[in-house]
Amino acid sequence: MTTTPSRIRLSSRLDPVKPSITLAVSARAGELKARGIDVISFGAGEPDFDTPEHIKQAARAALDRGVSRYTHVAGLVDLRRAVAAELGRAHGMDISPDQVLVSTGAKHSLYNLFMALLDPGDEVVIPAPYWVSYPDMVLLAGGKPVILPTEASRAFAPDPDALAKVLTDRTRAIVINTPSNPTGGVFDADTLRAIGELCAARGVLIVSDDIYRSLVYGSARYTSIASLSPEIARQTVLVDGVSKSYAMTGWRIGYAAGPIELIRAMGTIQGQSTSNPTHIAQVAALAALTGPQECVAEMRAAFDTRRREMVARLRAMPGVVLDEPLGAFYCFPDLSAHVGRRAPSGAALVDDVALCNYLVEDGRVAVVPGSGFGAPGFVRLSYACSMDEIRNGLDRMGEALARLV
Repeated sequence: MTTTPSRIRLSSRLDPVKPSITLAVSARAGELKARGIDVISFGAGEPDFDTPEHIKQAARAALDRGVSRYTHVAGLVDLRRAVAAELGRAHGMDISPDQVLVSTGAKHSLYNLFMALLDPGDEVVIPAPYWVSYPDMVLLAGGKPVILPTEASRAFAPDPDALAKVLTDRTRAIVINTPSNPTGGVFDADTLRAIGELCAARGVLIVSDDIYRSLVYGSARYTSIASLSPEIARQTVLVDGVSKSYAMTGWRIGYAAGPIELIRAMGTIQGQSTSNPTHIAQVAALAALTGPQECVAEMRAAFDTRRREMVARLRAMPGVVLDEPLGAFYCFPDLSAHVGRRAPSGAALVDDVALCNYLVEDGRVAVVPGSGFGAPGFVRLSYACSMDEIRNGLDRMGEALARLV
């Protein structure tokens, strides 16, 4: 096939969209490993555990029965019933299967949502630090991301007073992600109640991304914003999935539940794009939700042990500031004290991207720059890896930082 430049003109909607910085970090670590270079990567946003056996067995049995056909665009009825029951228990709500749309991952659910909700120029408030894809999905849907800064001292939870100041007559939604990717922050009930009451009064949709709600540690407790009042619940769409809780990232099953007119509109988008999620993956997700739940508790306990190890080691490093993360499987330390220093080669580390490039190229440890999450000077590390990798990788990181001048 010719490599001569074509005369194809790409859509201008792609102009403001950036590639995922987390995927870029993982790709660079993979490139170095492929060259035989030993790199420890803390970039992964997925559990390192295998999918539990009873879930895989359900998929095998379904294949033997001949599961190979289209399902309803919105997903298998039995799966939507199970999702409605599970989300109803978690959020203290009565949810009908008709209020559920099963999609190809929670990311797909969010994409469907923004495409169904936004007109050009509509605004979505996104607290920073944020998951890298939120702003770009809003942009692809023609909307305008409104970034709301937060503070580490508040577990990076949005300040309701600051939120009130950025709401306009074009504000359609706010994204709430607790526990948070990238910070691991868990938002308290009082903050969520204040945000929910404000949004309900102003007619702003609350997009509650709850993909990490099963992964909360120590004294922290997950609070569902939708559980705080019927008025808030009516103004909330829940986004969730099986990826993180059941180590099923590659199965690609997520779901959304909310106001039925919005769910139907999202189903229209899905019906003209992907149609139904993969049939066999839906069967596996049904087994996850309705089968034994001990696997979730076991993974959570392992993550907690790793979390405490990573927190202690990061806090012992000079120039590293970390507020303890109490959810998900990330640490988000502030390394701004090291930005502006020089590598042993003399190269100036002018920002967190340069610092992270130094850490992977010279220190052989991969972490994700905070600027990709709207938090320059911070970095994200995932502890969804082995304890040996945590210890060895953080030894490398500490040694690399100590070599800076």
